[in-house]
Amino acid sequence: MSQRTNVPHFSSIAFGLHSHLMVSRCSTHPLDLIKVRMQLQGEASAPNPAVQNLRPALAFPTSAGNVNLPPPPPPPRVGPIAVGVRIIQQDGVKALFSGVSATVLRQTLYSTTRMGLYDILKQKWTDPNTKNMPLTRKIAAGLIAGGIGAAVGNPADVAMVRMQADGRLPLAQRRNYKSVVDAISQMAKNEGVTSLWRGSSLTVNRAMLVTASQLASYDQFKETILEKHWMKDGLGTHVTASFAAGFVAAVASNPVDVIKTRVMNMKVEPGMAPPYTGALDCAVKTIQAEGPMALYKGFIPTISRQGPFTIVLFVTLEQNCMVLKFKVNRTMETMSIGLSAAPELLYLKK
Repeated sequence: MSQRTNVPHFSSIAFGLHSHLMVSRCSTHPLDLIKVRMQLQGEASAPNPAVQNLRPALAFPTSAGNVNLPPPPPPPRVGPIAVGVRIIQQDGVKALFSGVSATVLRQTLYSTTRMGLYDILKQKWTDPNTKNMPLTRKIAAGLIAGGIGAAVGNPADVAMVRMQADGRLPLAQRRNYKSVVDAISQMAKNEGVTSLWRGSSLTVNRAMLVTASQLASYDQFKETILEKHWMKDGLGTHVTASFAAGFVAAVASNPVDVIKTRVMNMKVEPGMAPPYTGALDCAVKTIQAEGPMALYKGFIPTISRQGPFTIVLFVTLEQNCMVLKFKVNRTMETMSIGLSAAPELLYLKK
């Protein structure tokens, strides 16, 4: 009877990774909150075509000048440090962790799902002879895994964005969610169950971009470093490839993340048209009012958060895989010694 040696899969160490990722995500939560606040800066100055440039039909020009006044310029942008200081001054240090319960739930649903699916597809699509996986297949696996994980975690994502953005509203307009459970229940009750998947297409698109660029670029950076003999396969290689992968993911996903944040956070009044009819409408209004670079608002806190998280993710994964491989090799050596000693043991028994 042939024995099958188990190859280490991500699914076998997903729960071990989960604790490390959770600590990393919670510790960088203030950066994520600052990112959301920066992405919403200047949103109130977006032009509203329903009320812009309107005057009575029989109005006549007056000596006061043209009635069609240009929209006011957007407020000056504030950097991440100033945003963080303002949050602390207004609501205290604890406000930096608003929505952390939603972050925990989102991390549990989203990251574990996408990483597990990516590893399954990677193991399935890797050439058994060369042990290599083409870049196109890596990207495809990342897109599939990221999309499914985002769809699963979208309700927690909506709750997280709203809880993080709540502090920028006047007291009378705040939602005042107590926790992620309270946020999800109130959204389902007041706005319908479908509101839990508001912006889900953007969430899926962003997750597909992040997962594909992050996971595929990590594998590609690591393979390049090893093939060029710049470093040996160790901690230095893993950290370098991880940070590069985090930077690529931040550049690719930030524009979608800005639009996602604004669509999820928009308040739809009963009987009133929503501020944005969709992702494209939000993108057009944002660019018209604030310029194309508005799509990269919050990039500094994004890369500051994405970099350490990606390093923790891949370094922990690599270390766990090394431990599993070591255990498998020791088991195989023990089995080999036992089998080789079997004839002698049988002889001594006789």
